[in-house]
Amino acid sequence: MPQLPDPVLTICPACGAANRIPLTRLGSGPVCGKCKGPLFTGQPLAASADAFARHVGKGSVPVLVDFWAEWCGPCKAMAPAFAAAARELEPQMRLLKVDTEAAPELAQRYRIQSIPTMILFAAGREVARTSGAMPAQAIVNWARQQIG
Repeated sequence: MPQLPDPVLTICPACGAANRIPLTRLGSGPVCGKCKGPLFTGQPLAASADAFARHVGKGSVPVLVDFWAEWCGPCKAMAPAFAAAARELEPQMRLLKVDTEAAPELAQRYRIQSIPTMILFAAGREVARTSGAMPAQAIVNWARQQIG
């Protein structure tokens, strides 16, 4: 995993507040200073365009985004694998799911041409992408390899 800054800036999945967490406390179940909800749940977060912008643009934790659609069979088949990857990759990485039908502006901005497509962001920038369904361990291995 990349060297994360200390403290880490992470966005609350419940209220969207930015939280500074000492690196030594990142893995100990930190909670939001505003709403007291857990900052990491071990589950991918369904993200609107606004939530995507907060997590990718403001947080310092790398973000792995699954661009998917409800009608897509491979997307539905990969959903449990993506959820399993979240349990293994958090809190060193945030996992988001963006429904391309609900957020077409994001799909257009990132030129999503096939789904599922995963894009890994670090420091607000795209660092890698891959298309096609993958099993959980392949997702984990791919994401870790991209971050270095």
